[in-house]
Amino acid sequence: MSADDSVLLHTEGRAGYLTLNRPRALNALDHTMVRRIDEALTAWEHDPAVATVVLRGAGARGLCAGGDIRAIHRDASAGGGASSRAFWRDEYRLNDRIARYPKPYVALMDGIVMGGGVGLSAHAGVRIVTERSRIAMPETGIGFVPDVGGTFLLARAPGELGTHLALTGAAVGAADALLLGLADHFVPAARLSDLADGLAGAGVPETVARHAATAPGGELAAHREWIDSCYAADTVEEITERLADSGEQAAKEAAETLYTRSPTSLKVTLAALRRARALGSLEHALDQEYRIACAMLTSPDLVEGIRAQIIDKDRDPRWTPDRLAAVTAAEVARHFAPPAGPDLGLGAGGAAARDA
Repeated sequence: MSADDSVLLHTEGRAGYLTLNRPRALNALDHTMVRRIDEALTAWEHDPAVATVVLRGAGARGLCAGGDIRAIHRDASAGGGASSRAFWRDEYRLNDRIARYPKPYVALMDGIVMGGGVGLSAHAGVRIVTERSRIAMPETGIGFVPDVGGTFLLARAPGELGTHLALTGAAVGAADALLLGLADHFVPAARLSDLADGLAGAGVPETVARHAATAPGGELAAHREWIDSCYAADTVEEITERLADSGEQAAKEAAETLYTRSPTSLKVTLAALRRARALGSLEHALDQEYRIACAMLTSPDLVEGIRAQIIDKDRDPRWTPDRLAAVTAAEVARHFAPPAGPDLGLGAGGAAARDA
């Protein structure tokens, strides 16, 4: 496969189709793909023949499993992180562009949609899920934080549902994605191809309405009471204590999950979510996430987490520090300071920064 084959582009009727085409890697997103998507969006934005953009993934397993974290591991281990910072700058700007895109952008969130895949789809104007959808921001398991606007999305979820998903990295299905505000419509997977084809010749609202259905029941609504109570605590330590002592089996399982996550990532993630609630815009949240991501490159947990989960697959990361109590307030604050290099500047610089 050539580099240009990693994202397939074609137009049919009034629609432009973006197909992520790395099915063996579950369409993991790399820098070349980010650039190619951005170039296509530029061309179609100014093409009067294209009325709608449709995002989908090749293969049967899902839209996108996230960013190419093997490349980030190589860069952070040996390259000093410059390539990763450049990737994040372009990726986060693309996430912002998708949210602001002036034409209908329809994301088909079928199958696995995680990390960077959420950034390509959950900011879309029209977000479609199916009974096969499994959506997650699992970054605390690799020593990272929810990014690509994930803190903005999860901070706006009802109650503390977003906090639960951000800290545990739990995956949700269609009904829960709708409840969380990560999706807009449910379409059975068997109708997805007809929906995509129909967008070439008809408007988005009527095409979606023709294929949409009621999503199968979700799980989160039944757990709102303990989730809202436990995750409303001010610290990760208190959250885990409340979960463990709640008397609910699902809450105890959530506590056990948190015990396996990077303590630094958990504390930075909680702080990022709480701050995102007050930031007021996706642009400011992306700016914050960029600062955090740059700081994470200088922390041992990101390299170690990717090693344990993806490279060696021993599933036994050795976090530094390995206890919540050892993660100081100063260490958390460090992740929100301006980076050594240029800032992202989406919130501060507006259109000028986005178009630079």
